[in-house]
Amino acid sequence: MNNILTATGLNKAFDNLEVVKDVSLTIKKGEFVCLVGKSGSGKTTLLSLLSGLEQPTSGEVSINGTSITNSLENDLALFRRKAIGFVFQSFNLIPTLSAWENVALPLFPVKMEKEKRQERAMELLGQMEIDHRAEHRPSALSGGEKQRIAIARALVNYPEIIFADEPTGNLDSETGGAIMNILKHLHKNRGLSILMVSHDQELAASCDRIIHMKDGEVVS
Repeated sequence: MNNILTATGLNKAFDNLEVVKDVSLTIKKGEFVCLVGKSGSGKTTLLSLLSGLEQPTSGEVSINGTSITNSLENDLALFRRKAIGFVFQSFNLIPTLSAWENVALPLFPVKMEKEKRQERAMELLGQMEIDHRAEHRPSALSGGEKQRIAIARALVNYPEIIFADEPTGNLDSETGGAIMNILKHLHKNRGLSILMVSHDQELAASCDRIIHMKDGEVVS
């Protein structure tokens, strides 16, 4: 099985504070990996480095053989839009857009016709079993509904890998379990590669592999 992600010698410092220290790791295609650690361990910063949202102080990251380190911002943004899906703890939905418009948002730079964007968004909302809420804005939706919409948005451009930062962190245990089941379904039935940050050991235990972080370093 080939690697979807390879990181070598990653370091990240803010001023004189080292947040990520000499991290090297690989994730295989179709693997569901959970990155765990206490608050302040550096796991969210590492996720940002691995997904290209942040550039490392030193080291290199490649996704499916393409280096994303020191790329021009426009090139990196284009690559992220094509190859990467993001799911955040705070959902990051646009409050003035409806559910389907939020899902379709990454399609706007593709210059796709509105009908095609809406068709793709509705297809994914149907898969998330929330197409009946397609015209609602985020303020009218529950946390679980918002996260289903966020997952649909992450899938809209057929990504090669999903990065999920505490996707159940703002949800109650039952709703969080339902969101985790969706991610596991995507992994099992579509072969999606997923890297998830979580502090929940029970959720992490259901992943293929767990990477533990402490004080900016991968310890196991």
